[in-house]
Amino acid sequence: MADLREVTPAELRERLTTTYGEADAEGPCRALQQTEELRSAAALARAIEVAMLLLDLRLDAPTITASLLLAGVADASDPGPLEESFGTEVRGLIEGVGRLEQIQWDHLEREATENLRKMFLAIASDIRVVLIALADRVHAMRGLDEHGREDRARLARETMDVFAPLANRLGIWQVKWELEDLAFRALQPDTYREIGKLLAEKRAARRAGIDEVMGVLRARLAEADIPAEIMGRPKHIFSIYKKMQRKGLGFEEIYDVSAVRVLVEEVGQCYAVLGLVHGLWSPIAGEFDDYIAKPKSNFYRSLHTAVVGPGGRNLEVQIRTREMHEQSEYGIAAHWRYKEGSRAANRRFDEKINWLRQLMEWQKEVTDPAELAASLKTEVFQEQVYVFTPTGEVLDLPAGATPIDFAYRIHTQVGHRCRGAKVGGQIVPLDYELQTGDRVEIITAKNAKPSRDWLNPHLGYVRSAGARAKIRQYFRQQARDTSIAQGRELVDRELKRLGVEGLGHDDVATLCGYDDAAELMARLGFGDISTQHVASRLLEAERERKQAEAPPPPSRAPKPTKAPTSGVSVAGIDDIMSSPAKCCHPVPGDAVIGYITRGRGLVVHRSDCPNVSGNLEPERLVEVDWGAKYGDVYPVEIEVIAGDRAGLLRDIADVVTKEGVNMRSANAYEGRDDTSILRATLEIRQSDQLLRVLSRLEQLPYVRTARRVRG
Repeated sequence: MADLREVTPAELRERLTTTYGEADAEGPCRALQQTEELRSAAALARAIEVAMLLLDLRLDAPTITASLLLAGVADASDPGPLEESFGTEVRGLIEGVGRLEQIQWDHLEREATENLRKMFLAIASDIRVVLIALADRVHAMRGLDEHGREDRARLARETMDVFAPLANRLGIWQVKWELEDLAFRALQPDTYREIGKLLAEKRAARRAGIDEVMGVLRARLAEADIPAEIMGRPKHIFSIYKKMQRKGLGFEEIYDVSAVRVLVEEVGQCYAVLGLVHGLWSPIAGEFDDYIAKPKSNFYRSLHTAVVGPGGRNLEVQIRTREMHEQSEYGIAAHWRYKEGSRAANRRFDEKINWLRQLMEWQKEVTDPAELAASLKTEVFQEQVYVFTPTGEVLDLPAGATPIDFAYRIHTQVGHRCRGAKVGGQIVPLDYELQTGDRVEIITAKNAKPSRDWLNPHLGYVRSAGARAKIRQYFRQQARDTSIAQGRELVDRELKRLGVEGLGHDDVATLCGYDDAAELMARLGFGDISTQHVASRLLEAERERKQAEAPPPPSRAPKPTKAPTSGVSVAGIDDIMSSPAKCCHPVPGDAVIGYITRGRGLVVHRSDCPNVSGNLEPERLVEVDWGAKYGDVYPVEIEVIAGDRAGLLRDIADVVTKEGVNMRSANAYEGRDDTSILRATLEIRQSDQLLRVLSRLEQLPYVRTARRVRG
């Protein structure tokens, strides 16, 4: 986008009249007049520059009017008086910008919920609000040198973290590129200058090479009777830097420092031109992208290919229709150019802002501030993956999305009934991270229902805000009595699975900070809190209780020494080896006690081990605790009961391996009712690690229970 600082008020009036006609230009011209009369030269310059930026984006007259009033005389906190002079539409835009101006961009993490809610409320109310904010940010970044060092760094970081990604999500490439380059120059000035110098050194040779390519291609297209416009495409410094970092390449290895763009009239001609380009020059393997067949999440469409051009120089070629080019340059702002009477344009616009409407619905379901911030940033500011349905439809999902996210994107009921998934015809776990190009098939069961483990962020089953909201909604639709009953079942399951004894529902509620057990059970049943939270409190309570109940150490004990390298801290034992008891298999996090043997040194038992209370000599018992070193592993026996199916042992082993756990031994045998029972000994470092393994195992297809076997 060109630098427009020198435009005069008279030149702006002429541009407004030429663009909108005298009648429609009356509003913005009047707003400009007020700004001229009431504001300083600096405020006037800002108003003109922002207005020119918005004109370049083809925005309508009310948007220009609002921008001029905001930069000049309007009070966003009290826009009422302006309605009489400029109308309801302009007032609404000013109010929306006012909401955005309240956001403290540098406090997005600390005040995530309120700031992000304000931003998305403003976006959803009228997308032009954000376009005004983006134009104003371009103005601010162009004048960055006028600020002090701290303000420069803050503005640049905000721009890189919020405004440039938002421009990208809205498909406004002109704004995105300029904001990225300006922010990059401020944040990493040395690297920026180095890449700029490399670009400048060979600019003449590169220009000559591009001219040669354009001449050859223009002649070939004329022979094929394909009318086209061919132009060189500037490469932006930050995009070069990102590609160098992402692919580990040097500057000379970046193929698209030199680039050509071809504009045609019809989609079919795009592919015809692609064939001609590949006929003229050798394509580079792995560097072809068809964004026409599978558009980006911001609806960007184009063909990208890289070839070895004349003189052995690598070259990128982009091919698109003129309409695609209009959309790629102006993104969502292009809607206003076609606003009058174009149903197709309005339909495309509705598609583009549908994700915004979905976000506003999803955020109503999220009560946790950290989760809301993470969800919105995932949906808006992070990269997307593109996957195929079995019928070939392309869906975009946030990077890191799983089959469950995919299922809920297809349909809510498909998500609710999801029991497994296949990628490329092969069964994958439900926490599998989908990759661009994956063809995904969801396995459903008629009586299946969502698992509350899906809402546990530590297990990684769900990435998208939409899927989480739909899962929560499912649980909320259940009657309170049903949810209380399900909550009780979940608590009982955790007590049994973790081997915690002696605690009732009231005790569990107290541990979790609830005075009323029914309230805890209902929230568990609704999915407002996860079983992971309850399990962590149970493990902590068990450890504290067993330590309190442990027998006292012998009265005649040597002086305490430092903890041995076994991972336990021993009070009263100096330079003595220790090992976990084979009868109860303690792991870090369990309450433990030591027993001094005659031949094996110190043996560490769980405090609730039957052998401690009934069979061991009390005078040999000593207090021990887990030390700071958790590098050692401890054998834990687990039992998995599942419906008999092929590949069960392999899938169990995959889960265990993914958690970084070694399976020391495993034995499988037939159970009742066509079930298989697997008993395995795992080498565990901490109780939380065991908990994750058990939770993931229970999510495998046909698995009924997964539990720790107590000694």
